[in-house]
Amino acid sequence: MRLYVNIDHIATLREARKTDEPDTVAAAAAAERAGADGITIHLREDRRHIQDADVTALKRSVKTVLNLELGAAPEIVRIAARVKPFQATLVPERRREITTEGGLSLRRGERRLRGAIEALQDAGIRVSLFIDPVRDVIDLARILGVPAVELHTGRYAQHWRRSKGGALNELRRAAAHAKGLGLAVHAGHGLTYRNVQPVAAIPEIEELNIGHSIVSNAVFWGFEEAVRRMKTLVETARTP
Repeated sequence: MRLYVNIDHIATLREARKTDEPDTVAAAAAAERAGADGITIHLREDRRHIQDADVTALKRSVKTVLNLELGAAPEIVRIAARVKPFQATLVPERRREITTEGGLSLRRGERRLRGAIEALQDAGIRVSLFIDPVRDVIDLARILGVPAVELHTGRYAQHWRRSKGGALNELRRAAAHAKGLGLAVHAGHGLTYRNVQPVAAIPEIEELNIGHSIVSNAVFWGFEEAVRRMKTLVETARTP
């Protein structure tokens, strides 16, 4: 199981004052020292946190792998194709949303998404699609020819305290179906120190992307310690 640490909200803190700290490069290095298997960032069209310069600097500095989340906007796709991160995860994006609200709405005739996938793959970038844990959507992702999907864990994250396992079982079924189709299975969104282990225990999931909870708790524990604690939870989730 790999833990990719999303450092978007390190940049959110910086952009709140339009200054040069906290530094995303330093944050990525700290995460890697603490055991992160990769660094995730989201270059949004509105540049609300991560900036173009962050993408370039992190591509140079990250020693593990860089996972760039992006919408299918041509401008952003061109930046990704030029920078060439290890992985590009295509996500839906709306200007008014606080954070990504759901998975991609996949349709067979989606030209813009198909074009983005082709451009990224032509640049030698591994492509993943951020989707809801729904069988038909997973089937469409497979048709689009990507090697990986990231299952949106938002419904689970919202209901894990009250649910008797419905949202978690949905993730389990989706992960098994995607793996059965030959897709690599990732997951993320809303995962915290209290709810991550049941998701990390799903055997078909090989990568988790977690950011907000780590950055939030770093205020109290320090960033490296926050990453270490999450890494320990992820690594021990499948231990009997």
